[in-house]
Amino acid sequence: MPDASTANLAINAERLWSNIMTTAAFGGTLKGGVRRLTLSEEDRRVRDWLVARAQASGYEVGIDRIGNIYIQRPGRDPGRAAVAMGSHLDTQPTGGKFDGILGVLAGLEVLETLDEAGIATEAPLCLVDWTNEEGARFAPGELGSEVYVGHVALETALACRDAEGVTVGEALSAIGYAGTEVPGARRFAAMVELHIEQGPLLEAENLTIGVVTAAKGQQWYNGMVSGRESHAGTTPMTLRRDALMAFAELALAAERIASAHAPDGVGTIGMAEVSPGSRNTVPGEVRFSLEFRHPDPDHFGRMRAEMRAEAERIAAARDVTVTLDPIWSMEPLSFSPDVAAAIAQAAAARGLPYREMTSGAGHDACAVASAVPTAMIFVPCKDGISHNEAESATLKDCAAGANVLLHSVLALAGVSHHD
Repeated sequence: MPDASTANLAINAERLWSNIMTTAAFGGTLKGGVRRLTLSEEDRRVRDWLVARAQASGYEVGIDRIGNIYIQRPGRDPGRAAVAMGSHLDTQPTGGKFDGILGVLAGLEVLETLDEAGIATEAPLCLVDWTNEEGARFAPGELGSEVYVGHVALETALACRDAEGVTVGEALSAIGYAGTEVPGARRFAAMVELHIEQGPLLEAENLTIGVVTAAKGQQWYNGMVSGRESHAGTTPMTLRRDALMAFAELALAAERIASAHAPDGVGTIGMAEVSPGSRNTVPGEVRFSLEFRHPDPDHFGRMRAEMRAEAERIAAARDVTVTLDPIWSMEPLSFSPDVAAAIAQAAAARGLPYREMTSGAGHDACAVASAVPTAMIFVPCKDGISHNEAESATLKDCAAGANVLLHSVLALAGVSHHD
């Protein structure tokens, strides 16, 4: 339990909000959102801002070879593994001000609040910015945290390319964040990630805090339908091998499968590229993305099997080839009950209404949880909207989440009793 002297300790809500608005300028868009793709110039600028802030406070800053940034405040017992906080600084191409960065800035606010109050923790505290959580520029997402836990080999991650052919390794070097620390060498006793919910439940139920105890499984595919290009005017319908029409049927099959596993099952095709892209040529190829998510392992497995069967049926019926290449997956997971209990206790002690939740989105915490006792804190976002320039959260809710983060990590790291 935290020392009695910390019971009423609170973060500086105005400073946290100011930092959110300041960092939103790094990649700020005309519609009030943020475009800060990972390892871009905008990402470099926000990373530089964070590192400068950390160094000004005298914290140790480490950078590993996949570009994860570690900002550590020492504890009274240097032999103890640090308690980690953190999230990510990168955004979607049309992202908002809060997704990811709220967890990083709230972690910074925790460290600075403890400094100002003169409070030492037994275990060190470490704030982490994980590289490429979004997966918008380089797929897959959660790359920094997946490398940290060993799910993705460092060499594989560094070789990932964006749409222009630039590798992660090249991009890291270009912005000056190709660190030397070995990913995974720095161990943590626990991790807590604060994040906006990215869904509507907390707002609908008038709750302030989500104690996240589980996360949906995810399966990502790169897909391709190969047919045959032919003349749009002279090729009879019965002789066509139309890749786009086959893809359209496949897309509806994906929707049908996800709907059959409702309410928790979801399926999404976020990208599709039709070739050759001529109005009077029957399309010969469609490349696309596909993903499924479900929190139950049985349903999750059935969704994947059903999609395979539909792909085979459509390919045979339409005389095309359908390829579904699984590029990343995460099985449904449960977070640490002990860390979740610390979060729930912190919320209850502050008088904040909360509920247990399952995350429908993937987060760095989902990767880290395989190696470190981990759980998450959610706060509401307006209308449940995220991955959108209209993404919005209130100062009050952000501050409440940061205060729960503060008291969660104090419970986990221990508060020093001075002689």
